[in-house]
Amino acid sequence: MKIALDPTPFHHSHSLLEFPKVVADLGYKYMQMTPHADFIPFYNHPKADDELVGQLSKACRDAGIEIASVLPVLRWSGPDEDAREAAVRYWKRVIQITVDLGVGTINTEFSGRPEKAEESERAFYRSMEELLPIIEREGIDLLIDPHPDDFVEEGLAAIRVIRGLNSKNVGMVYVASHSFHMKNAPLDIMRAAGDKLRLVHVADTMDHHASHGLRYITNPPGNPVRVHQHLKIGDGDVNWDEFFGGLKEIGFLDRDDTVMVSSVFAEDENAEDVSRYQLETIQQYVQKATA
Repeated sequence: MKIALDPTPFHHSHSLLEFPKVVADLGYKYMQMTPHADFIPFYNHPKADDELVGQLSKACRDAGIEIASVLPVLRWSGPDEDAREAAVRYWKRVIQITVDLGVGTINTEFSGRPEKAEESERAFYRSMEELLPIIEREGIDLLIDPHPDDFVEEGLAAIRVIRGLNSKNVGMVYVASHSFHMKNAPLDIMRAAGDKLRLVHVADTMDHHASHGLRYITNPPGNPVRVHQHLKIGDGDVNWDEFFGGLKEIGFLDRDDTVMVSSVFAEDENAEDVSRYQLETIQQYVQKATA
């Protein structure tokens, strides 16, 4: 298993090519590339040319770290057909960049719209008809997160959609800070996913169902909001013994092709200390679960 840092908290203090050294200085051996204006921005065409991709590869070699995964977020399941077609074109460039970086894993979100779930699912499978042959040809692992406000948000439902693609190259992402939006119990999701679960994000969150559903109050009542945080371990309600114990049970912690990403976005002002804390705490939980 690779333990990686998501450098999002450093986007405003460091340039893209500085990320590898930042990650190395914080004690990590792996980095996850998330959406960035100079690389693969949210919802739009990648902005990295071959020269920049080469410079990023060199920066990683110089820092002594590797990129464990590339994370794009594109509207490939959007019910708007023009946006969906554009996203497929963008995806092809994302795949090429990933291959050129020597990275074997892409993790992403289902996207689409929950209020148009049926239309979004049709769009998703339509996009995958074109993209899956490329993904399989390149030997890429494509791992998908049922993100809050996607057309599929529930854990077991996400596994069904992934299974419907009938491809060993497609698997699931479990984001701990989305646990209370996925409806199903964490262990039920992990057990059902099995070896399809190959990447997890480690960040805490509050249980918005607690206090009779009144932990968060929005006005007017009934707003279709999805409240979640990406807090450091221990600042929320995630059961971390259950989380790491479940990963041990399904073999995630013992595999060479799995990735565990620290993805805390709530404390940019303390990003260095939080990143070090996350790495140390993750290692302690892994050691406890595997003892």
